[in-house]
Amino acid sequence: MKRHLDGFAGAGRDGHVFLGPQGGRLRRSNFRDDWIKARTTAKVATDVHFHDLRHTGNALAASGASLGELMTRMGHSTPRAALIYQHVVSGRDREIADRLGLMIRKTRGGTDT
Repeated sequence: MKRHLDGFAGAGRDGHVFLGPQGGRLRRSNFRDDWIKARTTAKVATDVHFHDLRHTGNALAASGASLGELMTRMGHSTPRAALIYQHVVSGRDREIADRLGLMIRKTRGGTDT
């Protein structure tokens, strides 16, 4: 990831992760060829689609984002589509239980560890 960002992504905090052939924003008209070339170069299986990357990125974001934040991030106007990404993320149940336990202990005047 670091190598890609350092060598191929747009500069700065707001730079695009993927750029077109001339260094500008990707366009729908030239994207398919760029995606196939990138996927082949990276030796990614042919059944992996670009939308799979969107799903992975949003599933990772969902582990710490609210539904409203996901909707904004993905450009969804209704919760229905964003809820797809709110599936159970491995380990999150333990984190949630620990956080609830901490809140209960604090409320009861116990230690916060």
